[in-house]
Amino acid sequence: MSRIVRFHQVGGPEVLRLEEVEVPEPGPGELRIRTRALGLNRSEAMFRRGQYLVDPILPSGIGYEASGEVDAVGPGVENVAVGDAVSVVPAFAMTDYAVHGELVLAPARAVVKHPDTLSWEQAASVWMMFMTAYGGLIELADLHADDTVLIPASSSSVGLAAIQIARMVGAHPVALTRTSAKRQQLLDAGAEAVIATTEEDTAARVRDFTGGTGARIIFDPVGGPTVADLAAAAAPYTVIVLYGALSPEPTPLPVIDVLAKHLTIRGYLLSETTQDEQRCRAAIDFVRAGLAKGALTPVIDATFAFDDIADAHHHLEAGSQVGKIVVTIPR
Repeated sequence: MSRIVRFHQVGGPEVLRLEEVEVPEPGPGELRIRTRALGLNRSEAMFRRGQYLVDPILPSGIGYEASGEVDAVGPGVENVAVGDAVSVVPAFAMTDYAVHGELVLAPARAVVKHPDTLSWEQAASVWMMFMTAYGGLIELADLHADDTVLIPASSSSVGLAAIQIARMVGAHPVALTRTSAKRQQLLDAGAEAVIATTEEDTAARVRDFTGGTGARIIFDPVGGPTVADLAAAAAPYTVIVLYGALSPEPTPLPVIDVLAKHLTIRGYLLSETTQDEQRCRAAIDFVRAGLAKGALTPVIDATFAFDDIADAHHHLEAGSQVGKIVVTIPR
């Protein structure tokens, strides 16, 4: 028997339970991982609340990211072997696989041997944050040196990953955050400028930073009414990549700016990259190269014990973190 995280009704963190289940045997193309650390993401909180793109099938497991040791492999698995240290790329639906547990199955195509310089906690933090930022900034927006990129919700794990990727390619990351409370932490994380959107005029600050031209790329997980402010801060022909919907409010289309500046508003989900084998491999290679040379480093805000999984989700939803929340599982 092994414990997994499961919920029997949608709702807040209090619905999460640690439940004993029979240890599954891996089938063709699958492997089993004895986990050492679990990475938390906003998508899991939305899934738990029934607000995600995919509805949970109750009772439901949960979890996209984990690191650990391969415990068993199914037929046809050749990329890893029993005993390998691996981490999980979120390249599946949580209704098919859910990796927040002590002993879990994962598809072999979504498992990589991570660099041995990473701790278990770091390895469980890598793939969602860096591959999402890579897909939106490099694949879709074609981020280049000297581009200015606006990054709302910049203290999130993906926001910090976007700052690092922008610096890695020589671009200029501008962090957007609601208040100035996290300003110094974001500057320390590599942002060239920080704009507190409830305290400052976003468009005016961006014009000052760019010498009046505006930002060429905007990488936004929020949506809602602030999209109008982002459009006002955009340069002509800017690409606005929307990769989330954290705002509960409707997102009005800023038609005048879209027309006058010839803006492109593009939706992006990580599955667009991970479901294409060639694109997924390119993303993994990009991230591994950045990790190897130290340009990319997972930022961990806090760690929690496995028994405190509900507390970890409460911290995730509080919105006070700077970086990734990780749950550790003792050997």
